[in-house]
Amino acid sequence: MIKAAIMGYGTIGSGVAEVLETNQESIARRSGDGIEVKYVLDLREFPGDPIQDKIVHDYQTIANDPEISIVVETMGGVEPAYTFVKAMLEAGKHVTTSNKALVAEKGAQLIALAKEKNVNFMFEASVGGGIPIIRSLNACLTADEIEEITGILNGTTNYMMTKMSEEGLEFDDVLKDAQSKGYAEKDPTADIEGHDACRKIAILTSLVCGQQVDFEDIHCEGITKISAKDIKYAKAMGRAIKLLATSKKVGDSYCAMVAPCMLVPSHPLYPVNDVFNAVFVHGNVLGDAMFYGSGAGKLPTASAVVADMVDIAKHLNRNIFVEWSSKKMELTDYKSLENRFFVRTTSDMPAVEAAFGSVEAVKAEGVTGEIGFVTERMTEAEYEKKAAGLNGILQMIRVS
Repeated sequence: MIKAAIMGYGTIGSGVAEVLETNQESIARRSGDGIEVKYVLDLREFPGDPIQDKIVHDYQTIANDPEISIVVETMGGVEPAYTFVKAMLEAGKHVTTSNKALVAEKGAQLIALAKEKNVNFMFEASVGGGIPIIRSLNACLTADEIEEITGILNGTTNYMMTKMSEEGLEFDDVLKDAQSKGYAEKDPTADIEGHDACRKIAILTSLVCGQQVDFEDIHCEGITKISAKDIKYAKAMGRAIKLLATSKKVGDSYCAMVAPCMLVPSHPLYPVNDVFNAVFVHGNVLGDAMFYGSGAGKLPTASAVVADMVDIAKHLNRNIFVEWSSKKMELTDYKSLENRFFVRTTSDMPAVEAAFGSVEAVKAEGVTGEIGFVTERMTEAEYEKKAAGLNGILQMIRVS
């Protein structure tokens, strides 16, 4: 029997314990041995919970126990998670985590330490919840040069955009609804400002290029400025607004961005609604591939964590190579990317054409006192220059 420990008994940590209990027979069959939780690290007590007698409050108890082979980290945040995970790897224990903040900032260091200690640091659940995108990039798509990854990587914002589109509600109303349903945190900043999706596309890009991509270097826009009027314009254009996280290969580098985008119905991410996530991948040999599923939630995310545990159980005495060095990848400036741009403005059409040249006018039902238009294809830098010559711009959204 393989002994394991869980650090953090919140939503995901308790889900991991539940999955291990519910599917213990199939997990034992697939891993070659059973996996049993010996310790659960948490500051709290859980009277009445079957896990209570396994609760410990000092991470060193786990690090110093030679019986423990696999440690699950589901605490969240960079510290003290980094200190705890580093201690586990140094003690020769395998670690799997769902913590995107930890992986985005410290992934390269922890992967290197795991290799040095001949153990594994795995993090499938850090991106896309239950969607097996990281394992696919590391194992299934290694014959390809990945030229583009574009994803809906945050279920909260996707739910909010779906709700606004279907019911014509304003941003503040759908945020309150998302919070009432438990989809959005009391402090929703990481989701609605795009920071969560930004960390995830940084992780995916790091895996694809094999170098450290800092999420702080990625241009990031959230959905806080999207209004019911924007939704009306999108519907008039036959499009849907989604928060996309995109990474594209540009020469020997990559260009990454997180921002809302108006998608046409033929786009593979157009029908992805509610709290679901999806990742579109384009490889130079494979062509297009799509990964879709539950991007968050207790059991889908726990399922991905336990899948890592099973993989680790199969490789207890071998490090699984992951190409991700601490050498920093210098990203290409996002302003070199080309797009069409939807713009709302209080200026008149002659002023618009003087600034942007030929444009496509858009009318939305019930919207007055402004005009909407779509530009021709141009770089981000060109758009900024032209937009500086037009007064009264109310909104800009990129158009697929």
